[in-house]
Amino acid sequence: MKELLLALAKGLVDDPDAVTVTVDEPDAEGITFYHLRVAQGDMGRVIGKQGRIAKAIRTIMKSAAIRAGEKISVEIDE
Repeated sequence: MKELLLALAKGLVDDPDAVTVTVDEPDAEGITFYHLRVAQGDMGRVIGKQGRIAKAIRTIMKSAAIRAGEKISVEIDE
C-alpha cells in the first residue's frame, strides 16, 4: 500500500525526492492511517482544484485496500 501511495504522489509532483509516507499502526477499529507529505510548493498539485486529486488518491487507495482486506485512511500533511 505504501508503495502505491508513493508512486501516485511522485507522479504528480515536481520534487519527487521530497515525497514521504509514514504509516501508523491500526487503531481500535482496524483502520491504518497513511500520512503523505510533499514539498510545500507541490501541495496544490497533490490536493488539486477543490480537492479533486486528493479525493481521487483516496479512492484509489481505498479500492486497493479493500482488495487486500484492509481498512485505510490517507491524510495529506503539510
